Amino acid sequence: MTEEIVKSALSKVLYPGFTKDIVTFGFVNNIVINGNDVSFNVEITSSAPEVAQQISDDAVAELKAVGAANVSANVRSPKMPKESSSRGKNIAPQVKNFLMVSSGKGGVGKSTTSVNIAIALAAQGKKVGLLDADIYGPNIPRMMGISDIKPEVNGNKVLPIKAYGIEIMSMGSLMEPGQSLIWRGAMIMKAIEQFLRDILWSELDVLVIDMPPGTGDAQLTLAQSVPVTVGLTVTTPQGVSLDDSRRSLDMFKKLHIPIAGIIENMSGFIAPDTGVEYDIFGKGTSTPMANEFNTKIIAEIPIEPAIRTGGDEGKPITFVSPNSESAKRYMAAAESIWATIEEINANGGVDNQAVQPTTAPGVSACSTAAAPKQQAPQKSDSGCGCH
Repeated sequence: MTEEIVKSALSKVLYPGFTKDIVTFGFVNNIVINGNDVSFNVEITSSAPEVAQQISDDAVAELKAVGAANVSANVRSPKMPKESSSRGKNIAPQVKNFLMVSSGKGGVGKSTTSVNIAIALAAQGKKVGLLDADIYGPNIPRMMGISDIKPEVNGNKVLPIKAYGIEIMSMGSLMEPGQSLIWRGAMIMKAIEQFLRDILWSELDVLVIDMPPGTGDAQLTLAQSVPVTVGLTVTTPQGVSLDDSRRSLDMFKKLHIPIAGIIENMSGFIAPDTGVEYDIFGKGTSTPMANEFNTKIIAEIPIEPAIRTGGDEGKPITFVSPNSESAKRYMAAAESIWATIEEINANGGVDNQAVQPTTAPGVSACSTAAAPKQQAPQKSDSGCGCH
């Protein structure tokens, strides 16, 4: 019995829910061989006991098939995710935590970030949902390889589509290809609420929500509908993007959403032929903005051709190339986000009561008709957000 034989046998043990094995993922270490007796560690990312048991059973079976006598598989799992302690209005109570992915402007890679962070969280053992709330530009179906799949209806509810171990819903999965949506704000707000209430999400550890660009009706409606655990801002190194990203971070503050950090996309370029990284657009320019809002850059994602091709072909880089530099950075960012979520829940969670509408039912929060002519409208952080 040799280490090569052991690794060859363990390379047949697939990680549950994935098409990659535990050796490829880099989970196997500390292999000890004594004659035909074998012991080893498997550091997995899932906290589910059934995952650990399946890996242990499969590993023992594969090793005994190649002649091992006694096999000791020490499968180490992280702690089970803690329950959310958040309070306030929540129209999707089966979801423990909500992650709002936002940007001040379009074209900065927000949807790509949402997809890869969701997959990274799932790879770390979390039960994850991905909601494409970018109503006007729903790109998630293409990026997740589900463009041709329509969701099933169960009664008056819609079942999310499943791919890469994640539950997914998008307006792009409900529309005909190329169809435009010419909707006013009220319809956007209603769509956001229905995506949360009328989709049969299972008991998720976290729902990653890819928001439309900007700071408008969709963001306010989400914050009023569910207690958003953390917000993530996506930017690029250019000054034009940073100007708009400040507005996104300011929105989190006004909506009382804790900030999980900043992801800086297009942060350098990795040449596919040499692997050398060049700072063609700058790198780390988001640091002053992060300091201004008392947060941090949790990932600097380079321009890497595999990210673009993976998005176009429905093969996210974090899943299909987990050993790539970009995938490693997404995984590290997901670990940072989850650490922030656990810290927030340990300290009492979040509460969205402060951002609930303050006007009477049927009265516009923007209306000043009822106010005396000499009296200016009162400034408020709630209502419709227009004051």
